[in-house]
This record gives sequence, structure tokens and C-alpha cells, in this order.
Amino acid sequence: MGSKSLFFFAILSISLAFSLPPAFAENEEITGTDPGLVMNFYKDSCPQAEDIIKEQVKLLYKRHKNTAFSWLRNIFHDCAVQSCDASLLLDSTRRSLSEKETDRSFGLRNFRYLDTIKEAVERECPGVVSCSDILVLSARDGIVSLGGPYIPLKTGRRDGRKSRAEMLEEYLPDHNESMSVVLDRFSAIGINTPGVVALLGAHSVGRTHCVKLVHRLYPEVDPELNLDHVEHMLHKCPDAIPDPKAVQYVRNDRGTPMVLDNNYYRNILDNKGLLIVDHQLATDKRTKPYVKKMAKSQDYFFKEFGRAITILSENNPLTGTKGEIRKQCSVVNKHN
Repeated sequence: MGSKSLFFFAILSISLAFSLPPAFAENEEITGTDPGLVMNFYKDSCPQAEDIIKEQVKLLYKRHKNTAFSWLRNIFHDCAVQSCDASLLLDSTRRSLSEKETDRSFGLRNFRYLDTIKEAVERECPGVVSCSDILVLSARDGIVSLGGPYIPLKTGRRDGRKSRAEMLEEYLPDHNESMSVVLDRFSAIGINTPGVVALLGAHSVGRTHCVKLVHRLYPEVDPELNLDHVEHMLHKCPDAIPDPKAVQYVRNDRGTPMVLDNNYYRNILDNKGLLIVDHQLATDKRTKPYVKKMAKSQDYFFKEFGRAITILSENNPLTGTKGEIRKQCSVVNKHN
């Protein structure tokens, strides 16, 4: 199945959209105009929405630093898979597997804290703000918490009603994929080569579980790895077959592990990238020039990162009367 177009504009009626309860309007084919995604979509319907989300992200980051990593991963894992519609957040049902429970989602966590943000917004404006907008805005504000750039992002998304677990491998590149596959997957949603290089700069923060990198250490150490870094990796990952549930991981960037910065690019040029994709990014002739440029200029990294996140956040959203506004982010609404 091919990727859908980057921007999704349906022909819908604004007047009917506003007369219908937001949580229950779905898939009407009517005449009129759908405003699509716009800046400050909730300025009239819930003026405090973005401030509430920003404040919750700050509070949660103070208590649980790793929430910001989660918000950043969420936007990639949700929006890169066919539509930016919060399908990632749905729990499994008897009929469908949750995207959260697939191998491609290994290590994703802190979904309960997105529920915390949703509850805070619902107290102010019940049934108005979508989970998909909360997912996107929490990523925007989480990036700022990590020292990254503020990226103005549009809102007006609505929530999907189905999991896309069965198509994750079709859309999400794996850390062991070839650089051609990685570039092709992102190109399909409009992100060019410097944008891909910038997006992978998210590996500047957080950590990688040993499960994902032991193949570079056992049975033999990958000769491409920096020997000084290998000692640290072996110390953190002493088992050739690590327990996926064990707390065994390596920080992506030992120098500034909690800061989204361009140190990642200097690391991978020095053969300190943990994943195969990191190594390929620094050596492939299509991506290496941008890696070197971002290693020298954080401003350039931030500019391309902001551009790529914006494109990702606008990938084929549901707008107007498509989808719904979920009451709880983990379950679809019940329709009578």
C-alpha cells in the first residue's frame, strides 16, 4: 500500500462540523470548506489548550525527565505511519493489536502521562481537543524541554478509530535497514535527505536498550566501532542475549545525554554511533555531507530538524469531520 499524500484536505461543511458533537462526527461527505490544519486552531473553542499542554509537559519533565524522550519518539512512531491521528495510543482489543505492543514499538513508554495531559485539557474543555494534537504539541514542548528549538506547529487534527499495527513495518524503518530504505520511507512523506539526517539527530538524547545493539558486540565486536566506546558498551551490555525487560541500556550520547544538540553528529563521525543506522548516516555518500554540516552548525541542525518535524506532524491528518475527538486517548469512543 503506497503512502497517502502529505496534506489531506476533504470537502466538508464548516457549519455542519460545528453543529455536530465533536466526539461523534465521523466521515461525512458534505459540501463546504475544511480549514485543515491551522495555527492556534483552538483559539475560540479552547483558548487555554496549548498553555495547559505546555504546563503539563513542564511539570511532568520536572518529575520524570524521560517523558520528553517519549514525546519525541511518539510523534515519529505515530505520524510516520500513514496518518498523524494518534492511532499509536490505542490499546489492544479482542479484534486488533495495539501499535504499542509490536516489536517496532519496543521501548516506547510513558503513555499514562499523555493521559494525564489529556485529563487536564478535558477539565478545561471537554470533548474539544484531540489526542493527536496533544501528541504533537507535547512533542513540540518536549523538544524545548530538551534544549531544542521551539517549532511552531499547526493544530486541528482529529483522532483515528483503528490501530495500524499490521502496517508498521511498511512505514517505519528499522535501525538495521539500509540507508536507501530509510531515505525512501521518509521521502514518501515529503522529508528530504537533510531532513532525515536532522530527524535522526533525535538520537542525541535518551538511551538504546542492549537488545538493539548487542549484534554489534557479540559474538565479535563490529570493527567499525570506536574502540574507546566499545569498552563502555560492553560494560553496559555484558550479555550476548539480554533480557528485554531488564534495565540494560547505553546512553545515546554520553557527553550531553539530556540535551538535544549536534553532539550526536560529532559522535557518529567518530564511530561512536550505537545503531547501524547511525553508522550508515555518517558514512553514506548521500548523508555524510549533511552530517558534517550539522556537526559544525547547531543552527543548521535545528533549522532542518524543525522543518522535518513540521512535515512529519502534517502527514495526512484527519481534519474537519473525519475521525473523532477521543474522550480517552487509549480507546475509541462508543457510538450509539
